[in-house]
Amino acid sequence: MKAPHSPLITPPKVTNAEGKARRVGVELELSGLELDTITRLVADFFSLNVKRGGRYDRRLSGDKAGDWVVELDYAKLKRLGQSDRSGNTVTNRLDQSAEDLLAWAAKAFVPVEIVGPPLPLDRLHEVDQLIAHLRQQGAEGTEDSPVYAFGMQLNPELPDLTAKTICAHLKAFLCLYDWLLKRADIDLSRRLTNYVDPFPKAYIERVLAADYWPDLDTLIDDYLIDNPTRNRALDMLPLFAHLDPERVNAAVNDGLTKARPTFHYRLPDSKVSQPHWGIHEAWNDWVEVEKLAADPARLETCCKAYLGYLNDPLARIVNNWAEKVHNLWINPSSQ
Repeated sequence: MKAPHSPLITPPKVTNAEGKARRVGVELELSGLELDTITRLVADFFSLNVKRGGRYDRRLSGDKAGDWVVELDYAKLKRLGQSDRSGNTVTNRLDQSAEDLLAWAAKAFVPVEIVGPPLPLDRLHEVDQLIAHLRQQGAEGTEDSPVYAFGMQLNPELPDLTAKTICAHLKAFLCLYDWLLKRADIDLSRRLTNYVDPFPKAYIERVLAADYWPDLDTLIDDYLIDNPTRNRALDMLPLFAHLDPERVNAAVNDGLTKARPTFHYRLPDSKVSQPHWGIHEAWNDWVEVEKLAADPARLETCCKAYLGYLNDPLARIVNNWAEKVHNLWINPSSQ
């Protein structure tokens, strides 16, 4: 698939520690179309083969990057969908009726989720093209109903897995969070949930300290003490579970965390029905985090400024940190 002129920004580091092209996983929640309709649209778009899993999940094979998954984003219903209902027994009929009722109710607020394989950076434009295709067919996002709370999640592979690199990205994300939040313009339906809660102030202050460059064990322990949850705009649990599964499972053993060598950026809404919306908006904002993380001097200055802002009540009243970030660290030429 030939890449058009792409609005996607290239991050400062395009390879991983092995010298291979970095990859990014994308998860997109949407509604407005039936599960099998979305499955067919994705399969046709990428020329994939469809394998039916249960009644509410499909696996699409044939992409050299890996399998795509299209599923109803409801764990209980997916488990029920794996059950064998072929026997014409009273129990099966009752169970099927209960399942049908649950599936009918879920349609009002549970999204279908498209989970892509880890794609090389030079294929991210294909996700933008897929979103445009789904939009043309009537796909809906979080703004299309008051009960929708749909998100898009990015899983960028790290340039390397050293504690220093991980910590630098954490510092950069915490510094830019207010700006990212403003840019994301999160829908009320998601703001009322706890899916993307901010990090605790005490944790932010600890991480932004100039001398906070811990070893990996300490970095993970500090995170788990203050954030034993998936509900963060930047969920570090998948990465830390990849690096030290026993340590993470001892603190958060809910069976929901999927270990992988990636960040898990959960902040963006899914606005699939909005004209011109696509992955490029959230991705380009994320790249600003990577750019700050890759510039030690600029990162140190930004951390110091944000710590000063957090601990100055007057500054928090009269100044807007998101605007300050934009003017001083994202687009200083505008000054």
